[in-house]
Amino acid sequence: MKREIGLIGLTFVGVSGVIGSGWLFIPLQAAQIAGPAAVVAWAIGSLAMLLLALTFAEVSAMLPVAGGLGRLPQFSHGKTVAMVMGWSAWVGYNTIAPFEVDATLHYLSPHFPVLRGGGTGDLSPLGTAIALGLLALYTGLNFYGVKLFARINTGLTWIKIIVPVIVVVVLLSTSFEPANFTAAGGFAPYGVTGIFSAVSAGGVAACCIGFRHTIDLAGETRNPGVTVPAALLLSVLICFLIYSGLQIAFVGALRPADLANGWANLSLPGTFGAIGAVAAGAGIVWLARVVNLGAIAGPFGCAFVSVGSNARLSYALGENGFFPSPIATLSDRGVPAAALLLNLAVSIAMFLFIPFEEMLQICGAAVTLSFAVGPVVLLGLRRIDPQRPRPFRVPGAPAIAAAAFVIATLIIYWGGWDTVWRLGAYLLVGLVLFFARGMRHGLKGLDLAQAWWLIPYFAGIGLASYCSSYGGIGLLPRGVDTLLLAVFALLILAAAVRRPVSRETYERYLATDEAAIASGTAGGH
Repeated sequence: MKREIGLIGLTFVGVSGVIGSGWLFIPLQAAQIAGPAAVVAWAIGSLAMLLLALTFAEVSAMLPVAGGLGRLPQFSHGKTVAMVMGWSAWVGYNTIAPFEVDATLHYLSPHFPVLRGGGTGDLSPLGTAIALGLLALYTGLNFYGVKLFARINTGLTWIKIIVPVIVVVVLLSTSFEPANFTAAGGFAPYGVTGIFSAVSAGGVAACCIGFRHTIDLAGETRNPGVTVPAALLLSVLICFLIYSGLQIAFVGALRPADLANGWANLSLPGTFGAIGAVAAGAGIVWLARVVNLGAIAGPFGCAFVSVGSNARLSYALGENGFFPSPIATLSDRGVPAAALLLNLAVSIAMFLFIPFEEMLQICGAAVTLSFAVGPVVLLGLRRIDPQRPRPFRVPGAPAIAAAAFVIATLIIYWGGWDTVWRLGAYLLVGLVLFFARGMRHGLKGLDLAQAWWLIPYFAGIGLASYCSSYGGIGLLPRGVDTLLLAVFALLILAAAVRRPVSRETYERYLATDEAAIASGTAGGH
């Protein structure tokens, strides 16, 4: 692949993955679940993503390969772990473009009513055709190489940053009411449970984890030893500032009548999401028009980036042997063209047959699960190859990795039983496909001994979720469940790190990417 993305381009890839359509409605969704304490949910979600980003910053800079989420786990824990985590990420990735396409058309439909048919609000046949055309357009633009990809995304991302910043500044300076933060039940009307639920089920984690795209494009980055860690951390920081600012401005701009029925029943009807509704409610018509611009640019840019990133992930799964070998081929422009076409077909199927609320829930849980492997890979590579040069070295790696793994586990758990069992079903489908392919060549070479910890890990999360108060039977008391899950996660992490692949296996896997890694290392000198 061609290393043509610089620091700004890669940082904006991460920012574009975070700022999609979510900034228009998730402040409302989080406030309904947690009240004004939704601000705390953004802090927790961003801290979790920062810790996970740190674990991937070291290994992505050390081994700058394409499709990192589907490739990096193989170096430390073999093919089965890489498949499970790569498949989980791939399932989550494939929900993003369809979801954002629907959001784009939702915000365009007031200007073009023909996009929606009847009184149901569903897309008309014309709207559906345009949606499928947009999915094809994102795919087509990605065929022209990573340089054009970065240029288009950078332009869109400037709009996606500037518009929310304008909204925050104007609302804070003209319509901010501090009393809203203690109204209708106080700052945290639904307690700690509400805050934690907002992180996962409220969409906070699903938004924050968009920085992942910087990892998937590490194989096409100039000077990755510096660029990848810096872009990871900058994208998390920029997005935390924007989203926490939006949440504060949103809560502060609400009118007393909006809170008459409590936070859980907060409803703001409007064409351009909750942010547009509070701008219109405050009588700032020109600001509502600015929101309209961001409402279209945000989803468009997010979907565009996710399509490119997902192609790199599919390419990595092809290299691992999970997908057929043609998926792991490149066009003459250095683009995984076959992977783009595969993902287009899957995205179209998801758009047509899966409800969008389900796609949002699965996206957050599936991608967070795939990121939980970051701490495992970090400590595993420290154990296998401690002497390998690391352009970026995480300080206090054992503590950072432990905290990141615990938080990732809790975010999945907070998503609720309905999301967890669906995620388990998707993982089961992936395992069946994986072993169906693996049995053709026998089980030898699948590194099953390094993947055993996945069984108690998934079973433990599933059992805890079923017994929880987050959509389960309510058997686990709140507080006790968090403590038990934290201890459980630490035990699983310790067990996983104790059994990485052998040095010989590691070097064999490394040899397949030696040229790409060497080109990235050479670029750093």
